[in-house]
Amino acid sequence: MWRLAALFALLLPQVVGATSCATVSFEGSAFTTCEVSAGEDLRLFHTGPSGRLGSFSAVNSALAAEGKTLGFAMNAGMYHPDRAPVGLFIDGGREQSAIVTAEGPGNFGLLPNGVFCIGDGFRLVESRAFAANPPACSYATQSGPMLVIGGQLHPRLIPDSDSTFIRNGVGVSVDGTRAVFVISDDRVNFHRFARFFRDALGLPDALYFDGKISRLYAPAIRRNDFGFAMGPIVGTVINRN
Repeated sequence: MWRLAALFALLLPQVVGATSCATVSFEGSAFTTCEVSAGEDLRLFHTGPSGRLGSFSAVNSALAAEGKTLGFAMNAGMYHPDRAPVGLFIDGGREQSAIVTAEGPGNFGLLPNGVFCIGDGFRLVESRAFAANPPACSYATQSGPMLVIGGQLHPRLIPDSDSTFIRNGVGVSVDGTRAVFVISDDRVNFHRFARFFRDALGLPDALYFDGKISRLYAPAIRRNDFGFAMGPIVGTVINRN
């Protein structure tokens, strides 16, 4: 379904100032990357005046009151059936949901997991290290598993796993000045997805956001993926005109 939505989005106009995105091939699989630099207005979104936002269009409607719009966006972490965040969520410096450090079921509980922190720059911090010494974050979202940790792949990723999905996540540069958001355009396993961040992009740390429901809003390449309502969303904010 998302492929049809992406094709339909080719009819949408481009937005001036939108984040630069590109499609890259790695080991026969296609990945779309969107890079954000420190200093850009990158935010997390979850709840608005009328409740949980859940879609790129709802975020854009909320931003319209500021004369703003999304430059790019993607889903940014796992969520419960009521779309409440799983684990830590910080919005505008205020903690909306507490950090979870216990091992558990599913991808989120496949420790080590981690927190994507937006502050003066960008950081990816292993969750237990974050809980022990929380950095200052204007926005933060917890997800899991970590894909790459200090240049090393998560130890439980299986090279020849046949569990393949459209997946998305984020990687951060050593100096924290760049965050690269990635969605696979083909179904890939965790191992290939993690190696794309490390080996193709050269990023030492990367965090998995989700699979199955992974979606991207990127007007610079005329893409707008549709689907079920989402939980946390990450995106850049730019002027509408």
